[in-house]
Amino acid sequence: MVSIIMGSTSDLPVARKAADFLENMGIDFELHALSAHRTPEAVALYAATAAGRGVKVIIAIAGMAAALPGVIAAATPLPVIGVPAPSTLDGVDALLSIVQMPPAIPVATVGIGAGLNAAVLAARILAISDNALAEKLAQYTASLALKVEKADADLADVAREYKHAVIAEK
Repeated sequence: MVSIIMGSTSDLPVARKAADFLENMGIDFELHALSAHRTPEAVALYAATAAGRGVKVIIAIAGMAAALPGVIAAATPLPVIGVPAPSTLDGVDALLSIVQMPPAIPVATVGIGAGLNAAVLAARILAISDNALAEKLAQYTASLALKVEKADADLADVAREYKHAVIAEK
């Protein structure tokens, strides 16, 4: 199971991207809003008990000072994926806060607002010991390639005076 934790419900659009992917992959998940600053005791209890609830990977979404991923990582042996939320300073402040963890408190970090990438990374971690999930991920990756190939083929219909067809060897 994957746990998605938001610093506040204003992060829900980012969390929704992660939740949608996990749902589509058939991966159980939980969703919570906990604040490292406003509910520190609840965060500590949550992190300390996550593994006992069957959680295997934690996705922590936070903006501004973005302490949540690091606080969780300090209190659990589970892998934590930090997602900087696009709040103040377009999320750059959160990104810098999440990637600057002290030694021995690792937080894997994805791009600003990249809830989908966090969920894909969580699924890849789980797929190490789950062949069926690994196959679903392979199919998902193949579907992305097909989308790009279709988009490229659709460009053939775009007519411009100076546009030339390029034939690539395959």
